Amino acid sequence: MSAAMAAPALAVEAIGLQKRFGEIQAVDGIDLALAPGRIYGLLGPNGSGKTTLIRLLTGLARATGGEARILGTKMPSRPMLAQIGYMPQAEAIYPDLSVGENLTFFARLEGKSDPAAIDRVLDLVELAGRKGTPALELSGGMRRRLSLACTLVHEPKVLFLDEPTVGVDPALRVQFWTHFRRLAAAGTTILVASHVMDEADRCDELVFVRNGKVIGRGTGAELRSNAGTDNLEAAFLILSGLDPEGRPLDGGAAA
Repeated sequence: MSAAMAAPALAVEAIGLQKRFGEIQAVDGIDLALAPGRIYGLLGPNGSGKTTLIRLLTGLARATGGEARILGTKMPSRPMLAQIGYMPQAEAIYPDLSVGENLTFFARLEGKSDPAAIDRVLDLVELAGRKGTPALELSGGMRRRLSLACTLVHEPKVLFLDEPTVGVDPALRVQFWTHFRRLAAAGTTILVASHVMDEADRCDELVFVRNGKVIGRGTGAELRSNAGTDNLEAAFLILSGLDPEGRPLDGGAAA
């Protein structure tokens, strides 16, 4: 096969990835291979290991076993951070800086200085009229939008979004997902972590995690079919070995 015919390099890889905090095995031997230009949903309840997995993949935490790679580079890697966008659950912004100053700071941090890129992302999150407003004076929903803008402003090739639409109104949520779809079509790889199932079908592929392990992967339709249900939340419970009330199907303790 010629180089032109070869499959594109993987955007995100996890190989036997593990993370332990004392007696807690937060990530337990996860293997992932995510192709570029797709939106992946990382779904599971609170405490299932989603955020820890993202921190390992981005190189913000060191694994206790296995390894992570972004665009073929083993993480952590400082140069690779310029290719990564990470939106954490908590707003990663400076409250004393204005909206525009926050965006300028984060753009320059990654070697970008295009004012047009700042204006584009401000339009996306509907904060163009707040460019000079200190972040401290924004509402909670506006701070969430600014946090997303800071994640996107340097136009990364790989995006990790941890609960990105929490506190965002329904109309703006639709706009966000429309933009995510445009980014993916242009080659950006997006991993969206959530414990809410109602946005899952917006993703190209889903990864179910529980107790630090992958318990299912595929499209929403595939996971429903594998679980024998037409409800995604029910599919997650079934693949977890639980009944609709969240009780172990075998009557024993859930893993």
